[in-house]
Amino acid sequence: MLLPETLSAFENFCEHAKKHGFEPKIESGYRSFDRQLLIWNEKAQGKRKILDEQGKEINRASLNDLALMKAILLWSALPGTSRHEWGTDIDVIDAAVAPAGYEAELTLEESFGLFGNFHKWLGQQIASENACGFKRVFLPGIGRVQPEPWHLSYAPEAQKIERKFNAENLEERLKNSGILLLPQILDNLEWILEGCVKCYFLPYP
Repeated sequence: MLLPETLSAFENFCEHAKKHGFEPKIESGYRSFDRQLLIWNEKAQGKRKILDEQGKEINRASLNDLALMKAILLWSALPGTSRHEWGTDIDVIDAAVAPAGYEAELTLEESFGLFGNFHKWLGQQIASENACGFKRVFLPGIGRVQPEPWHLSYAPEAQKIERKFNAENLEERLKNSGILLLPQILDNLEWILEGCVKCYFLPYP
């Protein structure tokens, strides 16, 4: 369910990568608001792991509701702010080195380990503008989302969507969504969106 422009660009990128011995594979592409909502609520309920900045599991019982909300935001976007909802953003791995039946975890340890060569090459392609329009947006020191080297955004289309973002519409949607931790979210929505804006609207590296 990616935008046609995103899919076409990814197919071109795959052809380019194969010439260098890599086989990009999409692990996560389009993700609806409802899917992002499910992920959020399951983390709030303790049905999914919550990780700290180093990717280590946090004891949910040690967190109050505000701390829980902030911990979830380290690795999961607030529904309605996830770039995966746009059809322009993807999470990728190198299938060429993944063992048979391997289930990618999309962690920093994995990115610098098993997929280290791929991500090093990918960074070089982005820096030289040879990544068919794809950019990394979750980088060290930008916003509050932890670095995600596996997350790529098709910049030509994503930038169009960024400019249409409306905070008031998001607030109304959240109020009617059944999202957990809603009081904490609404009390801190401006703070949350400040972190998003730093990722979304700065010039792409």
